[in-house]
Amino acid sequence: MYLLADILYFIAYYVVRYRRKVTRRNLTNSYPHMGDTELVKLERAYYRHMSDLLIEAIVNLYASPKWIMKHYRIVNRELVNSYYNKGQSVVLMSAHYNNWEYMITSLNFQLLHHGVGVGKPLNDKALATYVTRRRSRYGTEIVDQTNVRETMTYYHQHQVPVAYMMLSDQSPSNEHKSYWTTFMNQETPFLFGAEHFARKYNMPVLYYEVKKVRRGYYEVTFSKLCDTPNDTPLYTVTALYVQRLKATIDSAPQYWLWSHNRWKRHRPDDMPLHQALDSDITNKH
Repeated sequence: MYLLADILYFIAYYVVRYRRKVTRRNLTNSYPHMGDTELVKLERAYYRHMSDLLIEAIVNLYASPKWIMKHYRIVNRELVNSYYNKGQSVVLMSAHYNNWEYMITSLNFQLLHHGVGVGKPLNDKALATYVTRRRSRYGTEIVDQTNVRETMTYYHQHQVPVAYMMLSDQSPSNEHKSYWTTFMNQETPFLFGAEHFARKYNMPVLYYEVKKVRRGYYEVTFSKLCDTPNDTPLYTVTALYVQRLKATIDSAPQYWLWSHNRWKRHRPDDMPLHQALDSDITNKH
């Protein structure tokens, strides 16, 4: 199937030149120390990976649990399961880094918690309905971010331990309801929803990193961001997430979604720019 990905890479990069200007601008602004040769190398590596992701996203719509678990291995699921054993729901924060489609589909059978994936719906309603049906065929519940409040209220009232998967690197639609900080050398807004709901129900927050072991094979590792959000200053969870995400991207930048127009919004004058975490907060968490 990766022969198709190779063909797709050639078409996307050399023929259609899909979002090449956006990608190059994002890379240049994020890594100003890189020279042109290094940027082109990184750019090509990204497009190769993006082509793999598209093919894997299609495969994911039809793959069996056995196939997915072979290609998408969770290294330390026991960390998440330990919260289930205590009857606690958790927030799982990650990003559009490496393969996220396998996690959406397998969330409900990879972990003991009931799996809920929270995100933005596709613009094409017919396609969105089909993709949602395929993603949820093994029990993962797909919830639009505008409806997550009702979902969380229901499961909290019925004491159902839920793992809420949130890809929190998406660009917020409202500049005034965002957490603004310096990220990848640029002023960047982040969604605050994960921390908001974690605080509302005092849910532990975990970060998970997806590493590409080799083509088509991934490993997922969970780590704690915060066990008791209500015991921390406001924005601590989001700041910790941003810090961890940057470290993940810097370790292998070709695997992040660079063709997304992530920095299309500008910080309003009345919105504060939050600084990076100091070492004391980092060490505590």
